[in-house]
Amino acid sequence: MANLDDFDINGVGNPNNNVFGLPFTEEESKVVIVPVPWEVTVSFGTGTARATEHIFNASMQVDLYDPENPEGWKNGFFMREADKSILLKSDFLRKEAELYINSLCQEEDVENNKFMCKSLRDVNEGSKAMNNYVYEQTKAILDKGQYVGLLGGDHSTPLGYWKALADKYPDFGILQIDAHCDLRVAYENFKYSHASVAYNGLEEIPQISKLVQVGIRDYSIGELEYIQSKPDRIKTYFDKDIKEQQYEGATWKQICEEIVSHLPQNVHISFDIDGLDPKLCPNTGTPVQGGFEAEQINYLFSTVKKSGRKIIGFDLVEVGVGGENDWDANVGARVLWKLCNLLV
Repeated sequence: MANLDDFDINGVGNPNNNVFGLPFTEEESKVVIVPVPWEVTVSFGTGTARATEHIFNASMQVDLYDPENPEGWKNGFFMREADKSILLKSDFLRKEAELYINSLCQEEDVENNKFMCKSLRDVNEGSKAMNNYVYEQTKAILDKGQYVGLLGGDHSTPLGYWKALADKYPDFGILQIDAHCDLRVAYENFKYSHASVAYNGLEEIPQISKLVQVGIRDYSIGELEYIQSKPDRIKTYFDKDIKEQQYEGATWKQICEEIVSHLPQNVHISFDIDGLDPKLCPNTGTPVQGGFEAEQINYLFSTVKKSGRKIIGFDLVEVGVGGENDWDANVGARVLWKLCNLLV
């Protein structure tokens, strides 16, 4: 383990060290953060593919004291460098996806346009290759007995990680914090769209025994019908319903305890930053009014831990870049810090 005798927990973050200024190697760390700089199928704003570098830089400003786990950092947190080949592939395929989406919006006959068909095929094949890459990277880490935190990129990125978790855990649930259901079937004809990740997870990974969604406030009729068709496997807490319960006297503690009651013993957290109030993530890909304060979600996560359930991993996705003081990355770095401490 790293020699911490000369490490000043109260000092400024050293950018020559790793994430949060911590002096750990990957081998010494209990949590390995895997960046996946990918946003090929995003349907509104872009920039999330470059969030990992911004979050890393912002992490140097995060104080290391977590009142719920004061010495959690001593377990070691390490962020890998983002694979530049993944980013380059994302940039290339993003241009193809934009052309295809534009053709759809103009109601062109894309099925009989060989160029558009090739673009669709390239995007779907590239997304499948990305999923395989994520599976291989995360499985290797899990096989060493370490935890994985996946850092996107858009919300399509963790599917391969969920498949790696399924190799390790015969049964687990996903607690999804999100403004969107992500239950669309091949949204815009992209099989592995960011808007389809929850659907793909349920359809391709039988080990996901329960999907509990919290904060949903932008969804389609088709997604609602899919939720209603699988009451034993999906429980969705819509933002509107949560707010109305609170207006009528329910406490956040009561709501959190009910949410947690639907989760199995092993829980993976899938945190789309747009589940928060957009003032905290204004540059995320698809911001939606409403949502939560970060402290509310931290309380929900604490309720999961207090229930005796085990958090087995997390993904943090859709963090945007830009804006004054790189605000989104600043918030994202603090969410990442909390998630790492929850894992250990």
